Amino acid sequence: MGWQLYWIWLAVASVITFLLYGFDKARSKNGGWRVPEIVLHGLALVGGFPGGWAGRSVFRHKTKKGIFVFVLVVSTAIHLGLAYWLFIR
Repeated sequence: MGWQLYWIWLAVASVITFLLYGFDKARSKNGGWRVPEIVLHGLALVGGFPGGWAGRSVFRHKTKKGIFVFVLVVSTAIHLGLAYWLFIR
């Protein structure tokens, strides 16, 4: 059951993160309210890192800001470590 909840959590957080990357990219082109960077970072850290990686790639968004790569790498490492600690060890 633990694996299932964790995967569901990652999937939901990733979809939300991915959609917000796309929304923010559209808003950056058209003007208007933008998604705060701290929200994108926070979503990556709580489990939306796959959506963040995908959003950067698909939408070509936030690719020139090194902090986004840093946060995505850190969040990926955190969640790999967490998955190992919870389920593999």
